[in-house]
Amino acid sequence: MQKLLICCVVSASLLTAGCGTVDTVKGWGSVVGNAIPSIFNSTPLMYRQDIQQGNIVTQEMVNKLHPGMARRQVKYIMGTPILIDVFHQDRWDYVYSMAKSNETPVQEHISLYFKDDKLTKIEGDFRPISASNALEINKEIVVQVPDYEADEKGFFSRTLEKMGLTEDGD
Repeated sequence: MQKLLICCVVSASLLTAGCGTVDTVKGWGSVVGNAIPSIFNSTPLMYRQDIQQGNIVTQEMVNKLHPGMARRQVKYIMGTPILIDVFHQDRWDYVYSMAKSNETPVQEHISLYFKDDKLTKIEGDFRPISASNALEINKEIVVQVPDYEADEKGFFSRTLEKMGLTEDGD
């Protein structure tokens, strides 16, 4: 009976120790701390998959929205919302998050409000841009760069010329 009790205590302690972290192991907590997880996060050869969740919302999609649109039109443009609140059925929430390896996660959110099945308000990280503002934002900037003149000599050419090692320096 005593051997059975000892076996049960030893096996239970081994099983519960396996559930702990490196910090909880006696004697390692002060030395290692959170070093082991941070080592794995900064290892360049370790593959970390990008985690993408939610609805992808772009500025072009939001630009197509305007007040007075029906719910079905909004759903056609934006897709099915990730969250429809049971208590606030006139509000649709679109949430998007992207966690890339070694980068801080990006989260974007947009809320659409309806009244009498018509779009009334847009809140969140995106705002509709009118066509005139969109042209100003996407305007190209032309920069003129002077042509390269072959007569100018570079550093090495001038140095070799001063040393007398080129044919032009004679």
